[in-house]
Amino acid sequence: MTDVPAARAVLQVLRVLRAAGQPVSAGEIVRELDLPRSSVYKLLGALRDEGFVIHLPEERRYALSLRAARLVADDLTDLRLERMAVPLLRRLVRRVNGPVVAHLSLLRGADVVYRATVDDPAGPRLLVGPGIHLPAHLTASGRAMLAHLPTAQVRATYPTADALVHRTGRGPRTPSGLRRLLEGVAERGWAREVGEVVADLASVAVAVLDDEHNPVAAVGLTWVGTEVPARIGTWQHGAVPTQAELAAQTRITADALAMRVRGRL
Repeated sequence: MTDVPAARAVLQVLRVLRAAGQPVSAGEIVRELDLPRSSVYKLLGALRDEGFVIHLPEERRYALSLRAARLVADDLTDLRLERMAVPLLRRLVRRVNGPVVAHLSLLRGADVVYRATVDDPAGPRLLVGPGIHLPAHLTASGRAMLAHLPTAQVRATYPTADALVHRTGRGPRTPSGLRRLLEGVAERGWAREVGEVVADLASVAVAVLDDEHNPVAAVGLTWVGTEVPARIGTWQHGAVPTQAELAAQTRITADALAMRVRGRL
């Protein structure tokens, strides 16, 4: 494959298999992509070895595996969420009008994965961005989503104290402590963390719920400070907002995104 980079060729093969909607022969892929037959067989072999393609020997055809189909579906869902969320995150930052970072994150097992961030020029520089993972139980975003999961699911994700890692020495240390924390989040309607991910940063977050009240994402705000933001940059009306006030602004955005997720806006 001297003309086509291997990574691009792999994606092209996956696209052909996905678009076909039925098993495809190697010859059809060769004709569709104008790639050498030997290269196509090597690509199909590698994809089969990694579990992304299945070979139907009786038909001499190939198809996407369930693993690949789920991966594509998850990625498309994440991308749609990101596209819907970014304009709303920008509005949130403008509304708050202060040194904050607004972000969208998803829950993946015991981690949150950040998909998008929008910041005020005077806001903190976060060590997060698209694809970055952080422990869910330490982040406001993770807690906002965990609080909407069944208790059994939370217990399965955090069965012992060993599952509750720490970064700054703060945060829940036992599964029962985490459950009490999440009960408070559910009662309050929003989550917070102070110095548990990075010592001098704090965050609030609100879960984005689908029609069945499952958490599909979380919208969060992060700033420099503790209980209230430090006086950095210019705040609207010259007043520094409280955690609850920032959470209320965050909820507006989370609710707006939820309406988009549900197809109502």
